Amino acid sequence: MSIGAEWGQGDVFWAMLEVFFFVIWIWLLISVFSDVFRSHDMSGGVKVIWIIFVILLPFLGVFVYLIARGAKMGQHAMEAAQAQDAANKAYIRDAAGSGGSAADELARLADLKAKGVIDDAEFNSLKAKVVS
Repeated sequence: MSIGAEWGQGDVFWAMLEVFFFVIWIWLLISVFSDVFRSHDMSGGVKVIWIIFVILLPFLGVFVYLIARGAKMGQHAMEAAQAQDAANKAYIRDAAGSGGSAADELARLADLKAKGVIDDAEFNSLKAKVVS
């Protein structure tokens, strides 16, 4: 006997829908817990109360948290994204070497001139920009 004989189309649809909602529920729980722990505007005691509330009464706790602090969740996510973006830009700037000193820039220009990438006129104009 095959699985197809035991499960109809409606059964497969409902099973997929249940899995979908279960994944959404897990995502909501993770989002609420991560927001509670990264909130700097709440004290430790308030964080403990929220965590206990969500653990003891999960549906009610999550929905009350979303209603009470949903706007703050968005602000925290925006702040985290901006901090991540700033860190990425700083890393790229550091890795590219554009944040170096004038001596480093002159050494890089001299290296480019020695390799033949830039000619004397370009070297002198870029050197003037670095020195000034």
